[in-house]
Amino acid sequence: MTATPLPSPDPTMEAIGRAVTEAQAGDVAAARRKLLGLWSAIGVTGDPLHRCTLAHHLADLYEDPARALVWDVRALDAADALTEQRLQEHQAGLRVEDFHPSLHLNLADNHRRLGSFDAAAEHIRAAEEHAPRLRPDPYGNLLRTAIGEVAEAVTRRDTGARDR
Repeated sequence: MTATPLPSPDPTMEAIGRAVTEAQAGDVAAARRKLLGLWSAIGVTGDPLHRCTLAHHLADLYEDPARALVWDVRALDAADALTEQRLQEHQAGLRVEDFHPSLHLNLADNHRRLGSFDAAAEHIRAAEEHAPRLRPDPYGNLLRTAIGEVAEAVTRRDTGARDR
């Protein structure tokens, strides 16, 4: 029996992780600067895994929904370019389709907060279409709940920020 080789370390993913940890510890401005610096190094045609991960996390560091929207669009675009093979090289068991409910949820919430309810509804429908593929774990449950909450807010035409 042969052991499955562990993926080799990915310095860019590690740098993204360190910046996210810094943001979680409260230094959002420093984390944002680091992620923006990484984005400049990666470039718009760089590794889709790096672009998707970075843009997804960077969007969360902006209170302004218009600024977050820019990064969430970039994250979805990168996810659409991401291959299963590349994702497996990073972490076995991940699937590209696992990214779509969260990415569409974030886009829906940004559009909702900007008052673009038709666009928000389109992304909620996309999130709902992908949601059945979510695993029945705490993260999957969290996303399903958030999708429902944003869908209700879209129906109410509520543009207020939601608790995360």
